[in-house]
Amino acid sequence: MTPGPKSLASGKPLRNEDGAARGIDESRQPVIIAALRSPICRANGQLKFLRAPDLLAPVLASLVETAGVDPSGVDDVIVGNAVGGGGNVARFASLRAGLPITVPGLTVDRQCGSGLDAIALASRLVAAGGDPLFLAGGVESISRAPARANRNDDGELDFYSRANFVPQQFGDPDMGVAAENVAHEFGVTRQRQDEYALRSHHRAVEAARTGVFADEIVPLKGNEKLVDSDDGPKASLRAPLMARFPAAFVAGGSVTAANSCFDADAASAVVMTSLKRARAMGATDGMLVLGCHTAGVDPELLGIGAAHAAQRLLDQHAVAAGEIDLVEFNEAFASQTIACLEYLGIDPRRANLDGGALALGHGYGASGAVLVTRIMAQARRSYSLRGESPLALAMISSAGGMGTAALLQYARF
Repeated sequence: MTPGPKSLASGKPLRNEDGAARGIDESRQPVIIAALRSPICRANGQLKFLRAPDLLAPVLASLVETAGVDPSGVDDVIVGNAVGGGGNVARFASLRAGLPITVPGLTVDRQCGSGLDAIALASRLVAAGGDPLFLAGGVESISRAPARANRNDDGELDFYSRANFVPQQFGDPDMGVAAENVAHEFGVTRQRQDEYALRSHHRAVEAARTGVFADEIVPLKGNEKLVDSDDGPKASLRAPLMARFPAAFVAGGSVTAANSCFDADAASAVVMTSLKRARAMGATDGMLVLGCHTAGVDPELLGIGAAHAAQRLLDQHAVAAGEIDLVEFNEAFASQTIACLEYLGIDPRRANLDGGALALGHGYGASGAVLVTRIMAQARRSYSLRGESPLALAMISSAGGMGTAALLQYARF
């Protein structure tokens, strides 16, 4: 029998040869037993007619069916969302998905980290005990995001394009400016950013060509058309074309439209429960959630937040960067992706093996959950090919100077 994943505290196999858990309380061990996502499509593109609940509801319904979940047994639906209009998108989407009215919903906002933080929250609730079951993830319809405004003293509306994330004395830079700050602070050159972004596109194109994404995507109906694939990766992109793009955010800078992500509409979610309940449901594999951490950093260098969260998480579990098998980082900008990975001692070429947000797009509140969905698909593929139980790290930086990371490991049980 293939050895099970190791307990990070003891270094001993998590499973005995008979499959019984060793050294953990199965009723408090969070595990993800299913993960799916929508296609990721450019904002104002193929999915522009779908509001956030309409993007998410088919994913939730497919998860319930795929995992064999009794809809009435779902304890809560926890969803991240960044630019929606409020109204608790989690509750709206769960009812749209056909879940019973007895199932509540909770929407969380940590901007770009919202989807990963929703999953982290669900894992902590499982760890608190009681063998609950959650649907957790994130969604963003940037195409249908409501117009936002503050009300002036005279009652007139003052519309704005983005919220203030921190008080002005902390800087509160726009995302592209912050990416330039990170590039300068950590010495990430334009050439390296372009090379990384180009590699992301080529990897995503190859993954799509070979059907790697097929099983994780829930097709959605756009405007009278079924959308079943991502529309971002560019097979024709080449280095000479990348080099022609001008600086996009700071004059004379190195961050361009070509080495930055594009806005996207997307949804992604997982089924989270305890290892004990997963076994009782008949699940045979999943991603154990070993830990999660969120950290705050200087808002002027907000892109480095994921690295600080990940470093604290790895330190807590006495895990060296070299022990991580799979790394998924939200590629909002090539500059911050490279800076974060190298801060942790991870070769950037080891991350995002099937491409990332630079090629696929960034659906804000959905992106953190997309990372976990991608990891689960990669881990299952790794196990089927090599019989290994990969150790994985998901990371995302957020506006306002924050980052969230999750440490996971694939297990058969």
